[in-house]
Amino acid sequence: MSEIKRLHVGKCYCDVTIYRDVVYLAGQVPRHSADEQGSDIGVQAQEVFAQIDALLTEAGSDKHRILSCQIFLASMADYDGFNQAWRAWVSPRNPPPRATVQAQLANPDWKLEIVITAAIY
Repeated sequence: MSEIKRLHVGKCYCDVTIYRDVVYLAGQVPRHSADEQGSDIGVQAQEVFAQIDALLTEAGSDKHRILSCQIFLASMADYDGFNQAWRAWVSPRNPPPRATVQAQLANPDWKLEIVITAAIY
């Protein structure tokens, strides 16, 4: 039986689960920029992308190996701004399938939450 490994385990969830050769990230949200007045979708997206990069690296993967992505935006008015930040970050030769929906997020200061599934090297 394959081992299930969990990283950054908290009281209610963990940030990363690794099973076989797949890494599953919990929804990643801005931790710092959401507290700043006037923080825009691009700033929050860049912060979340940096968190995703760090977690994927720790798990033995990277953004080039993303299998799927779920993006939750607090407002679809931020869709174009998010896509601009996304195109600057995502691997242009390996863009993953993704779903983008509007959702009421747990913190009203958050403009986005991103869930990633990726392959491990």
